[in-house]
Amino acid sequence: MTTNRWSKRPGNRRRVRFAVRLAAAFAALPSLVAGCVSTTAADSPAAAGSPATSSASPATAAVALLANLPVKGRAPMTGYSRKQFGPSWPEENGCDARNEVLRRDLTDVTFRDGCVVLTGTLVSPYTAKTIHFVRGPHSADVQIDHVVALGDAWQTGARQWTPKKREAFANDLRELLAVDAHSNEQKGDADAASWLPSNKSFRCEYVEIQVEVKAAYGLWVTPAEHDAMGRVLAHC
Repeated sequence: MTTNRWSKRPGNRRRVRFAVRLAAAFAALPSLVAGCVSTTAADSPAAAGSPATSSASPATAAVALLANLPVKGRAPMTGYSRKQFGPSWPEENGCDARNEVLRRDLTDVTFRDGCVVLTGTLVSPYTAKTIHFVRGPHSADVQIDHVVALGDAWQTGARQWTPKKREAFANDLRELLAVDAHSNEQKGDADAASWLPSNKSFRCEYVEIQVEVKAAYGLWVTPAEHDAMGRVLAHC
């Protein structure tokens, strides 16, 4: 069992990594508009780490990306199930995405076998409340949210994807956050038009992540979703 020695400010760690990714996405916007983003790149979670080549702020970059997302109506949920996005938390390279996210987002973490998170402390980005995580009967007090909900993704383009791409999406660390159970269950498959975190100071980053992920995977937004995202970003 080992103790996590990462920075004690996971929110700041996420914000720095996110700003780098979003600036890179903004720099690549001309290629996105020209339709030059490959399916292979979108399939791979490794696409998140490109170096930044633009000084644009995350909000500015997100506004530009949002302006180029397709806007159209929501497709039906016909055929949707969690299984359409592959098994829940498959192991990859000796660990799984759930434990990777817990290790990234919690502080004072202890492990078993270098992967399984046993204990830690989470400040939920959705409520700003502190949760003391202990693996066991109350493990579900901390849940892993898909920032772009899987049901929302299904209705905005993922239905046409290959199973491999859907599984890559469901395990992409860019779009996964450790959060409190109540918020995750309250959100369900809602988009930004229907649900936003109660912690208003996190709403900018929440929407910025959604825009980045939707742009990276070629998903569209509904008119109501587009307008809700725009309202949040206008105040960032």
